[in-house]
Amino acid sequence: MRKLVLTFLPAVCAALLAGCGTDAHYVNASGNQLVTTVEQVNIQDFANAADAMTASLIDREINTGDLRSGVPGDKALLAISLIKNETGEQFDTDLLVKKIRVALLQTGKIYATTTGGFGGPEDPVAAANQTTARRPDYTLSGKIIETRAQSGDLRQSAFVFQLSLTSAGNGVAVWEDEKTIVKQGTRPAVGF
Repeated sequence: MRKLVLTFLPAVCAALLAGCGTDAHYVNASGNQLVTTVEQVNIQDFANAADAMTASLIDREINTGDLRSGVPGDKALLAISLIKNETGEQFDTDLLVKKIRVALLQTGKIYATTTGGFGGPEDPVAAANQTTARRPDYTLSGKIIETRAQSGDLRQSAFVFQLSLTSAGNGVAVWEDEKTIVKQGTRPAVGF
């Protein structure tokens, strides 16, 4: 009997573990099936903040023609400065910034540098081969801040995305925006 139990035990364990697996599948990145957590910035939070702030920047500064180039007849040049992550988690701020930069470049009305900016060049090969360095006309900087609250089993996290566009020539902020994302959820009765 003992030998019979030892023979079937691995098979039973394997079957139980297989039942604990998940059925992984693709979902639409902008759909309503994405996982949402209260305590983390999720991919849809970055997308929502980037979309709202990009629309504001394009409407208020780019489409109005207010962004001027230091080079006559050329497009304004944008450099990405420091985007501070002041939340309790680690993530790459490019999840926000790259989406914004792509949308701004797609307007066809500005350039963005990849050879200068906070933390060094994004493209070191282009920076090494650069013959003349054009100073950026504008810099984009910002901060992502988190606040948390709890009442009984209800938890709430707010993530505040703040961006500033500054004229590099005189240091004056020419545009600023803020997008707040608030999420609530209840604490599970049993946790791990």
